[in-house]
Amino acid sequence: MNENLFTSFASPTMMGLPIVTLIILFPSALFPSPGRLINNRFTSIQQWLVQLTSKQMMMIHNHKGQAWTLMLMSLIMFIGSTNLLGLLPHSFTPTTQLSMNLGMAIPLWAGAVAMGLRHKTKASLAHFLPQGTPSPLIPTLVIIESISLFIQPMALAVRLTANITAGHLLIHLIGGATLALTNISMIAALITFIILVLLTVLEFAVALIQAYVFTLLVSLYLHDNT
Repeated sequence: MNENLFTSFASPTMMGLPIVTLIILFPSALFPSPGRLINNRFTSIQQWLVQLTSKQMMMIHNHKGQAWTLMLMSLIMFIGSTNLLGLLPHSFTPTTQLSMNLGMAIPLWAGAVAMGLRHKTKASLAHFLPQGTPSPLIPTLVIIESISLFIQPMALAVRLTANITAGHLLIHLIGGATLALTNISMIAALITFIILVLLTVLEFAVALIQAYVFTLLVSLYLHDNT
């Protein structure tokens, strides 16, 4: 219990060298490209889930927005697999790092906004000033809308970081409490262990849901600009 709660969130190193890049690249090995005429069960389930998710997420987009399908599907698969692998014991979750999440959110948001300014210039600029705004409120509304626009990538990154970090901290705390209660009361330890198991199941769902929410919000930003 004397271990720092945030030790598991520190960037791992091996022989003094950071290995975050290897950890980030590892999930891609879980999604091999099919090279057979008849796919196995794992590949078939993988392709079915990707098709189902892409159909549900991209059906609202026009042809310009659908060009982002491959990128968005790669994004949701990467975040989901990274979050799930981070639930393994003695593992590291890159999505608990705000810097990494900002590194994913800012380029995607900037690309969507740039596309909107290029193809829908008038409509994109019209969002800064709603129609019928009284003249005295025009400067204030422009400032507020500008702030809300530039805060979008920060909201994306902070939402993902906070949800994944909070879940890991709860698992760590309840796991430590279970170990401490084994020497005091086995009944209390059993109750906390059941809570720990239920929380772990919930975290598996949160890992997938947060990947979907992050990608869906990027998709909605893209839809508003195409």
